[in-house]
Amino acid sequence: MSIEKIVEQALQDGYLTPVMEAEVGRICDNASELSIEEYMALDRLMGALLTGEVVAVPRKQFINVMEELVLTEAIARAAEIEATSDRSLDVGDIAAYALNRLPPLYATTEEGARYQRLRAKAELQELISQQISESIGRNLVQPNDNRTPVLNKNTGHEILRQVSNLLNVYAPSFEQKSEF
Repeated sequence: MSIEKIVEQALQDGYLTPVMEAEVGRICDNASELSIEEYMALDRLMGALLTGEVVAVPRKQFINVMEELVLTEAIARAAEIEATSDRSLDVGDIAAYALNRLPPLYATTEEGARYQRLRAKAELQELISQQISESIGRNLVQPNDNRTPVLNKNTGHEILRQVSNLLNVYAPSFEQKSEF
């Protein structure tokens, strides 16, 4: 979609969505030079934003605490198995299988995330462990060695770095305070 069409849509709707904003940013980043029409459209958008004719819809920041809990347990359990055997487990497959069978626990604040963690540990820890066990069992029986992994497997530290990067993509402004 072009800048002009995005601006036209924003003016018609009265709001600029995060997707529209990202597309304008992508176009501007990839263009070596903008046309006069594109500059004029951006000027119209800026004026409309300043006058309130168009409202920028804020991005909602949230995190699924269940992902954090499942990944933590999946990594720990996989590391135990890999340390005592010659088997290699796909942590991504294990976590995805378990997450598809567990309820999401979304939070938008650190306080909400802390509440969800405590709730999950009190009410869902047994179910989380059960789903991780089932997932590991399936992964051991039917490893998916013929696929290209999204997360490359190297060392335990490298896997943790990749998982941390993945979580940062989904919740870039979420700051977890260590409870340890």
